[in-house]
Amino acid sequence: MNVKANQTKKQVNVENQANLLLSKEELRKRMEGVEKELKSYTWRELETNGKFAKNDKLSFITDDMLIVGCDIGSESHYIRAIDIRGRELGKGAFEFSNTAEGFENAKAWMLKHAAQNEKRQIVLGLEPTGHYWFALAAWMISKGISVVQVNPYAVKQSKEIEDNSQLKDDRKDPKLIANLVKDGNYGMPYLPEKTYADMRRLSMFRDQLTEDRIRNINRLHRELKIYFPEYMDAFGKIDGAFALEVLKVSCIPSEIAALGTEGLRNIWHDAKLRGRGYSRAGKIVNHAEKSVGLEDGTSAGREAVRWFSEQIMKLDEQLARIESTLHKKCMEIPYAENILEIKGVGENILAGILAEMGDISRFDDVKEIQKLSGMGLVACSSGKHRGQTKISHRGRKRLRYWLFQAAKSAVSHAEEFKQLHVYYTTRARNPLKKMQSLIVIACKILRVIYTILKTGATYDPQKMLKDIKRPEAAPAQMAA
Repeated sequence: MNVKANQTKKQVNVENQANLLLSKEELRKRMEGVEKELKSYTWRELETNGKFAKNDKLSFITDDMLIVGCDIGSESHYIRAIDIRGRELGKGAFEFSNTAEGFENAKAWMLKHAAQNEKRQIVLGLEPTGHYWFALAAWMISKGISVVQVNPYAVKQSKEIEDNSQLKDDRKDPKLIANLVKDGNYGMPYLPEKTYADMRRLSMFRDQLTEDRIRNINRLHRELKIYFPEYMDAFGKIDGAFALEVLKVSCIPSEIAALGTEGLRNIWHDAKLRGRGYSRAGKIVNHAEKSVGLEDGTSAGREAVRWFSEQIMKLDEQLARIESTLHKKCMEIPYAENILEIKGVGENILAGILAEMGDISRFDDVKEIQKLSGMGLVACSSGKHRGQTKISHRGRKRLRYWLFQAAKSAVSHAEEFKQLHVYYTTRARNPLKKMQSLIVIACKILRVIYTILKTGATYDPQKMLKDIKRPEAAPAQMAA
């Protein structure tokens, strides 16, 4: 009985090897046939025709599809292939470089395994790591290979399912990613295009320059606390034009005192500054004369302060240019000007929201954007335990930041949102804390923006207030 079983097993193995050992010519023909039939699908085909739910994702992965998992790196990537039942096709991971030659080698490797296993389509699943996946995804899509992405957190959580080991490395991750794709645990990647791509890049550049400006201001504060401790009383703020022009000349109190009131005014006059800053000249000189700052190392301190002051002024000019370009790009989005009717939502805030949100046509419901921003509500409950409801904080943190800025600004400048904030924080049933109220208002502003971009409607404050569901006693409460 055992002899027959062994003979049968050997016969099956021989047949499998024979199927795989194709001639080079036959393999080449099969690979060419697969390459001709390849068709890539993006969010435009799958997400704009209705919600791309879990069942849709499972249906998208078909029997004739080669599922490839890819672990992204800065210089090298690793891929492994499986079929729809999770069986690995090929021996181990294939490494390729982040270059055109490497991409071609990866494509040839995928085509070879697709041809050997009679697969007609290829889907590449990847774990988005920083910006390293952008070029690979765009290249693969252009070659007819569908690209999907999995959540890095899901990869980390599933690492022990594969081999009951805590090991997580570049060669194990591709198979974990491929299995997540097989089970429908993936999403469609979105790379902004045209105007949205420019806005996303400009918005990120603006944030980077703003961080550099804050960093230089903090360093400037440090130097002035050493050599001119009274600087805040003298200048009021050090990142203003009047203060920076003086600091470019000197930050040493004895030198400022020697310049005198007329000397400071001459500096501002030569810089063509206008305004009420001239009235502070006498106050600056008085504080400089009484300063207790260090007198040793003033030469190096003067150079450091001058350099930081010049950098801040250059960054201000660059930020002004970028914001001007960003505002122009923002106005190219249909109906964007209607959103500016909301008092408190200016061009800077709107540009930040639209840059992070991207093309509105890829969303079927505003709750999808709310989830993308990390403002979706979550709670951990089990049995009799009822966990605290809070926002998820998972998603695009910059989108969440700009929506929150929009809420704070709207509550300060728009009467309707000010009323709404008062209602949420003082209502009889379930009054919210101030932070919770601002988050609710941020979500409401998001719904208003979504409706305007989708329908082209104009903003109506009274209609917005009527849409808020509240108990019957609430209007009287608000009027009081």
